[in-house]
Formats: sequence, C-alpha cells, structure tokens
Amino acid sequence: MTEPGSVSWPPAPIRTERLVLREPEARDRVACIELFTSLEVGAFIGGPRPRDELERTVPETPGGRPGLFVIELDGAMIGTIELNRRDAAHRSQVRPDAGESELGYLFLPEVWGRGYAFEACTAALGWFAGALPGEPVVLCTQTANDRSMRLAAKLGFTEVQRYEEWGAEQWFGVWSPVTPSG
Repeated sequence: MTEPGSVSWPPAPIRTERLVLREPEARDRVACIELFTSLEVGAFIGGPRPRDELERTVPETPGGRPGLFVIELDGAMIGTIELNRRDAAHRSQVRPDAGESELGYLFLPEVWGRGYAFEACTAALGWFAGALPGEPVVLCTQTANDRSMRLAAKLGFTEVQRYEEWGAEQWFGVWSPVTPSG
C-alpha cells in the first residue's frame, strides 16, 4: 500500500454502524498523543512514549500516510488502524518475495471492551480485500495480550508461528480474504 500505484490513497471514509474510518486530521493530534502516552496502550508495544517528546514531534496533522486510518466515534478519534507492507527485514513465509501487509490497531483504553476494535478491523479488512483482492494480511501480537489474541481469532486470523522477540512470546497469524468461487 505504500508502493506507488498499488492502492489509491486516501479512500473515501469507511462507515460502519457506529464508526468512521478516515484520514487523520489536525483535530486528532491531542487524542493521538493520549494514545501513545497511555500506560495501558503501551503495555504490549514497548511502553508509553514520553509526553514532552510527542508534544514536540507529532505534527499538526498526525500520521497522514497510506494505510493509516483514524477511527472516529461520534466525531472524536478513539484509535487507529494501519495496514502497511512489512519491510524486508520482517518478511515471513506467507509472502517472502512480495512482503505482506500487516494489520495494526491501537484504541484509547476508555473504549476497550465495546466491540469497536472488531467493528473497525472488520471494516478495514473488507476495504483491503476489495482494494487488493486475494492478498493476505498478517498480524503480530504478544501471546500475553489476551485482548489482541481474542480479536485475532474473532477476525479469522490463523496462527502461522510463535517466536521470541522483544523479551516476550509473539504470535504471528495470517488472514486471507474469502474469494467467491466460480
């Protein structure tokens, strides 16, 4: 998706029953900083980032790049979803030559447990399947992250392998879009 010509970006906003997936806007900056400074959010991704550093470095319109969606609920950012190509150093056996797209998501802790992650990820994966038919998506998470493990299973990711990295056991799974037959 970051390769020229692979996907037209940005897509029109994606609307679900409760959410909108859209491009980042300047009004998202405060929530973006809250997301990355949260102890709960950082628990399985290397810890929270220092607020003063983010205040200095996050641009007025945060993270506007191909593959990044802001998740909006009632007009306010509650999280992000990314679908990005894995770099050469992180390619797997799923698509070692082309590099697969990886799903990543972060949500503010106050919205956890309400089904927003499933709703938003389902919408993003549906968009992806339409934009790049038949292309698999991978997901990595720590096995200790129970919420993320449950979400991966509910979304239909299947385990490819487990491995040690960053001092913890990691889970690596793949999702393949269902393609109509005949």
